[in-house]
Amino acid sequence: MDLLDRYRGGLSSRRLAVLIRHLPRDSAVNRDLFGEAADWSVGDHLLAAAVDHLAAANWMFSAVNSDEDAARPDPPQPVPRPADGRPNDPAPSGSSAAGDPDGAPRAGRDQPGAAELLSFFT
Repeated sequence: MDLLDRYRGGLSSRRLAVLIRHLPRDSAVNRDLFGEAADWSVGDHLLAAAVDHLAAANWMFSAVNSDEDAARPDPPQPVPRPADGRPNDPAPSGSSAAGDPDGAPRAGRDQPGAAELLSFFT
């Protein structure tokens, strides 16, 4: 394809927009527009979520089954996602580090608070 066809009249604006819109996910245009997020597919996001949940389950198991005198293990850090500004920041931007405005501590960046759950189910 020759992009000069656009100026020669052989390529319409609509056809050019369709070609750009349907570029592959790993194209240079998508990488420029979306950065590292262009490399992550839905499967990659699901795999990262599965790893996070497995790490949290292992941490809970070891915390519950450890001696009371022994130091409890630190909670696991989530897998860094490409859309995150700071990958290991447990508190999302705009909220306090202590938790949600409703006072419930947030376990992770993607965990809803009590008020959000209540508004969803009502």
